[in-house]
Amino acid sequence: MLSNPFRVAAILAGLAAAFPTAHPRVAVLPNDLLAKGRHGCVVAAEPRAARIGLDVLRRGGNAVDAAVATALALAVTHPQAGNLGGGGFMLIRMADGTTAALDFREMAPAAAHRDMYLRPDGSVDPERSLHGALAGGVPGSPAGLCAALAKFGTRPLAELAAPAIALAREGFEIEHFLADALFDARRILGRFDTTRAVFFRGDRPLAAGERLVQTELAATIERLAAGGFDGFYRGETAARFAAHERATGGLITADDLAGYVVQERTPLATDYRGLQVLAMPPSSSGGVALLQMLELLEPYDLAGSGHGSAREIHLLTEVMQRAYADRARWLGDMDRWAVPLGGLLDPDYLARRGATIRLDRVSEVDPGVPPGAPEGEHTTHLSVIDAAGNAVSCTTTINSTFGSGLVVGGCGFLLNNEMDDFSAKPGVPNQFGLVGYEANAIAPGKRPLSSMTPILVLADGRVRYVLGSPGGGRIINTVLQVLLNLVDHDLPLREAVAAPRIHHQWKPAHLLWELGALNPDTRAILERMGHTFAPKPSQIGRCQAIEVQADGTRIGVADPRSGGAAAAY
Repeated sequence: MLSNPFRVAAILAGLAAAFPTAHPRVAVLPNDLLAKGRHGCVVAAEPRAARIGLDVLRRGGNAVDAAVATALALAVTHPQAGNLGGGGFMLIRMADGTTAALDFREMAPAAAHRDMYLRPDGSVDPERSLHGALAGGVPGSPAGLCAALAKFGTRPLAELAAPAIALAREGFEIEHFLADALFDARRILGRFDTTRAVFFRGDRPLAAGERLVQTELAATIERLAAGGFDGFYRGETAARFAAHERATGGLITADDLAGYVVQERTPLATDYRGLQVLAMPPSSSGGVALLQMLELLEPYDLAGSGHGSAREIHLLTEVMQRAYADRARWLGDMDRWAVPLGGLLDPDYLARRGATIRLDRVSEVDPGVPPGAPEGEHTTHLSVIDAAGNAVSCTTTINSTFGSGLVVGGCGFLLNNEMDDFSAKPGVPNQFGLVGYEANAIAPGKRPLSSMTPILVLADGRVRYVLGSPGGGRIINTVLQVLLNLVDHDLPLREAVAAPRIHHQWKPAHLLWELGALNPDTRAILERMGHTFAPKPSQIGRCQAIEVQADGTRIGVADPRSGGAAAAY
């Protein structure tokens, strides 16, 4: 139990924000948000998918097998973000110490160009990068799952895909989280005949308790299961996909699909308070930004400052601004841009950045100049660990909730709108308010910069935590704060995930906070230090987490802000 009554109040406020009492369908915290077991654990954004992953572990599959089965199930049961038509990152650590960072981020089509979303007057037209076929990049999720399974899995893809195929073909009763998301997105989804055919009944979106059947998606997953990479990126699915792109004004061709490549990269690593943190390199910005912030925070006694104190929140905003400024200036697809990766994580460079932090006032922040620099809301996360200690932290996305809003005709999956994650024009924010420059400009075959931040945390050479979150530009800071809650503040996992969070991303220059994160006295102190605030509280991230305790017990926690579930045995 927590002894600090203010901390308890803050966490309860966070739970209240996640489950407002005004919502008639949410009366109590669901039991499946927390799970404990001695063998394996899966945490995902949707309960059916989590149970499917756990069943794979029970039947002897390893963590990668379970992650693949869970991800395919999410493509059916969590269409807000689970996907075949998007991309993501998978961080893997096998029990023998082998690690891998799989980058299966979407890629810009060959016909894409840097000014494709500009109006004749040079201004950005966000409608074209957000909705419909032109918004989509070449999907990477199917290729990423196939690559992970081929190198680290033990079960055939057809076996792992079978539950997802059955759910898609037979249908399932949708719950209020999906129903509410469909209702909120009804104006975008209702624009497209292929989308209405799947998610609408007449002129309205499906409601809670109604059945969602996705026969075209079932057939697409069947072809993937039978043919692996070629079952999606070549053959019938690719032909249908390319034909729909031509008919709807998209740029993705059969050649773009056949030419998609998964990149296996070396995980980033740093030590923090005696733990080793493994994270993704670019085209994820999350790993670099997280490791920068941990290095900047290491000299400070956050526990002594007090959880949620004005001093701690001020320090967090100071390091957040520096990391997000560097993100905007320097990070992009490493295959297409000379990212000064070593310089951004260089201890001397970060010490110089840290020396400019003011403890009494908000400081002026600009991107730094690291050594080696050249001149001049929708995502989902799943965490898995098996009995042997193999672990997977996997974040995938279609960018906005329901992506571009367009279901690919004849294939049944929603197309991403990841092209909006590029910098349509240097210095102009995207839908998440994130600013980018030349490093993230649109180019054929390039991967857009991402904020996804799957991490693995090791203690004494063994996996201790598996963490990640959706949340657009707020993902990085969500993962940071959950990790700090665990390591610096020694909170139990459930409370570390539930605790209210704050967010600062450099531009715009104001602080976002969840209900319970700032009491009036703390806000008053921060205002005197020069902080400004967003006009209203906002939900920040939805972390899915696993902890392995010293005795081997696996504890899984699904964020109460989501409709997810933890499953363990």
